[in-house]
Amino acid sequence: MSEAIREARDQAVLMGAPQLSNGSCSTLTMLTRAIGAQAIVEVGSATGASGLAFFAGMGDSGVLTSIDPQSQWQLEARNAFLSRNIPTRRFRLIPGLPLDVLNNLRDSAYDLVFINGDKLEYVEYFAQAQRLLRPGGLIVINDALWHNKIADPSNEDDETVIIREALQSVTDTENLTTALLPVGDGLLVAVSG
Repeated sequence: MSEAIREARDQAVLMGAPQLSNGSCSTLTMLTRAIGAQAIVEVGSATGASGLAFFAGMGDSGVLTSIDPQSQWQLEARNAFLSRNIPTRRFRLIPGLPLDVLNNLRDSAYDLVFINGDKLEYVEYFAQAQRLLRPGGLIVINDALWHNKIADPSNEDDETVIIREALQSVTDTENLTTALLPVGDGLLVAVSG
C-alpha cells in the first residue's frame, strides 16, 4: 500500500491539497491495527493518503467515512482507493462542510476519529469526535505542532491559537489519556476510557 500512499501524496502536491508525511501515514496504519479499528471517520479526505493508511491497518470489513468540502480532492481519493481494489462498500466519501456532516453521524459508532480539516474548526471537530467515539476508541489530531508554532506563546496567528485551544480541550478532558507523537507536523493521540 505504500506505493499508493506515495502516489496520493504526490497528487496532493499537484492539487494543492494537504499532505501527510510518510511517518504520519505509517503511524495511522499502526494505530488502526493496534485497536482493531473497523469504523473510522476522518475530517479531511485530501487526495486519499490518510484513507489508504487506514485501509492498510483495517481488516477486510472495515469502513472509512471521509468528509471534505473539496469534492475534487475526494474524487482523487476515490480513484486512489479504487486503484487499490478497495470495494466501494468500504468507503463513504461525503462532500460538504464537516460540521454539518458530523452532526448527522451516529453517536459512539466509531473506533477512530481523525481530525485533519480546517484548523479554525478544530475545537468543534474535537467536540463532535467525543460524541462519535466508542469507549476505548482513539481521537487523532493532525498538525498538533503546526510548523513548530504551537509551543511559541508569542505566536497569535488564528490557526495557531485555535489549534492550541483544541489541544487544551483534549488535555482537559478527564476521560482521555493523551500522547503527542512527534511525527510529521505532530499527531496528538487520545484514547477514551
